[in-house]
Order: sequence, then C-alpha cells, then structure tokens
Amino acid sequence: LALHEPGAIARAHAAVEEEKDEDAGVVVDISRKRVLLDGESAAFTYKEFELLQYLVLREGRTIERSELVSALWQASSEEDAPGERTIDVHVRRLRAKLGRHEDIVRTVRGVGYRFDRHADVTIRYGHGTPSPDRF
Repeated sequence: LALHEPGAIARAHAAVEEEKDEDAGVVVDISRKRVLLDGESAAFTYKEFELLQYLVLREGRTIERSELVSALWQASSEEDAPGERTIDVHVRRLRAKLGRHEDIVRTVRGVGYRFDRHADVTIRYGHGTPSPDRF
C-alpha cells in the first residue's frame, strides 16, 4: 500500500468491502465465543451461546431436545438434568436476542431444532475448525 501498487490497493479495498458485508446480518464467531448482530456485539448468556454453537457446528442437522440437554448440561444424575422444555425456554430467549434473524434457529415439530444458514449469516471458526459432523 505504501508504494501505491494498484493490486495492493484493490486487495485492501476488497477486504474492507468484505468486512462491511459481514457487518450486516449475523456473525457467529466460534473462536471468540461471540455473536455480532448488524456489527454490534450481542449480549448472549453462556448457555445461549453454547446452544447456538452446538446447532451451528451441526448445520442442517435436526438435533433432538434430549441430545441438547445431555450435551449442554452435564448433570451428575438424571434427576439433576433439566427437562427438555428448558431447551425451549433457551431457544425462545436466543431467538428474541437474534431479533429479525430469529429464523436461523428452526423448530422441527416433535423432534427438536436445526440451524439454517442464510445469506446474511457468517460463521467464523478460527484456526480452521470444521464442523464435527462434516466429513
């Protein structure tokens, strides 16, 4: 850039434009454990982020409530584990915080939940961490 090389300037402008594009919509930053909504940091609780992350890493796959409970709450016994309706409450709060992007967390009636990526959703894995369910 210091030499005003046209190629370097074009790449720098492209990077700025790409960053601006990511500011619109939802950015789920797995490596930094944060969510940006239209460029602003969203105030998700630990459990809300863990729930979203679990669904994001299994994109397109329907996850049963019982799997979410067992994965997100390591209870010492079944009696200590929260009920499956606890997931519904967390999903409702998560959707409320996602606002106009709430439909990225889909309900599959009678089964559970699924993350559906839209054009305005960006996932940042960091360090090249792929989904554990992708081969």
